[in-house]
Amino acid sequence: MATHARPGSLPGPAPADRRFPELDPALVEEWQGGGGELVDLFALARERLGGIAAFRLGPRPTVLVTDPAAVQHVLAHHPDRYVKRSHRARLLIGDGLLAATGEAWQRQRRLLHSQFTGPGMRRYEQRIVGAARTTAARWASYARTGEVFDVGEEMRRFALDTIWRSLTGHPLDPGTERELAAVPAVVAAMPRLPADGAAAEEAVAAELARIDDVARRAIAAARDGAAGPDGPGLLHVLTEAAGTRPEYTDRLIRDELVTLLVAGHETTASTLTWLYLLLDRNPGAREQALAAGAEGSAQRRQAVQALVQETLRFYPSAWILPRCAAQDDGLAGYEVEAGTDVLVCPYLTHRDAELWADPEVFDPGRFTTPGRRPAHPGSYFPFGIGPRACLGQQFALRESTALLERLLPGHTPRFRSLPAGAAYGITVRPDGPTPAVLGA
Repeated sequence: MATHARPGSLPGPAPADRRFPELDPALVEEWQGGGGELVDLFALARERLGGIAAFRLGPRPTVLVTDPAAVQHVLAHHPDRYVKRSHRARLLIGDGLLAATGEAWQRQRRLLHSQFTGPGMRRYEQRIVGAARTTAARWASYARTGEVFDVGEEMRRFALDTIWRSLTGHPLDPGTERELAAVPAVVAAMPRLPADGAAAEEAVAAELARIDDVARRAIAAARDGAAGPDGPGLLHVLTEAAGTRPEYTDRLIRDELVTLLVAGHETTASTLTWLYLLLDRNPGAREQALAAGAEGSAQRRQAVQALVQETLRFYPSAWILPRCAAQDDGLAGYEVEAGTDVLVCPYLTHRDAELWADPEVFDPGRFTTPGRRPAHPGSYFPFGIGPRACLGQQFALRESTALLERLLPGHTPRFRSLPAGAAYGITVRPDGPTPAVLGA
């Protein structure tokens, strides 16, 4: 019987022909016959074989990685050996940063990196706060009128407003908001689209056309110098780059714009929606965060951030990170052949009982009390880890915290109904509407 690696304690060197422990094909057939989610197969492989496991959905094995040390090996230590092959959202984001590879990715990341770190982040502080205030005012109105609203739609509206202000310098207007509803529509449709690229594109052609139209207008406005009330936005950085970097064609600028829209609002909206659903089941967590310190204090901000971090432990921004072995390699003493599909799964790593005490319990204190969370960097990576970690993770944490600091003290959504479960696509999102009314 093959042995498997325990999390954080990978086996030492092994013979070069050592194969990954592989899930019994009969179990894979049983899963396929039952019509389960892919995450169910992953969980089964993790349960039976440990933090490094293989299964076959075709002629070649796919390797699942949830062990922290193996996660770090693949994503942080050797990203040149484990590369992205083709991003699932390419028909939407084209050659934007999420899908780019090699030298193109390096050039694009260098250009945007300064916008999301240190002084660059400070440029967007007022825009984040402006979007949070707008949402808070809307919630105050819901509280006065007793109007039923959808929490998920509110979170998408806030996150889209935030990224739109950051891209263009302008608050999100109702017309643009209606047109950009095509973005989450395409993201939600992706798991059901045909495998053929042309057929998939045709299936969402109307939505893509609406997105392209918004992008063309925004790029033209940026080129004309139409800065918003808070000054120029990220689009100005991209259009100015076109003056000295010929690769920044209108098409690439469009792809970066749409990439930032997808990465900058879909993931944050899902996180905030899940957070409110988790608070509905764990109301004491809200009270503890508010009791941590006075309004505006560092203690309360830390406690609110911990709510977000624990939500991201349950529902990481990207629940699965696909890679392909670009060359032969050894992983924890096992042989990896070039061309092997390697799936890193933060969703399962974050729920591993050998790493996290009571992993199914919502406990933000893991992130405020020293020693409560695993020390290994490969144990918690909701935005990825290594050079391809999400560029906007500090932006996402800041906007989430800014909104919650304004909403949590005054409003508690009372849900009229709850989603049946989770939908596993590019993100993990609630599978259904989230209607609610507000209470004090």
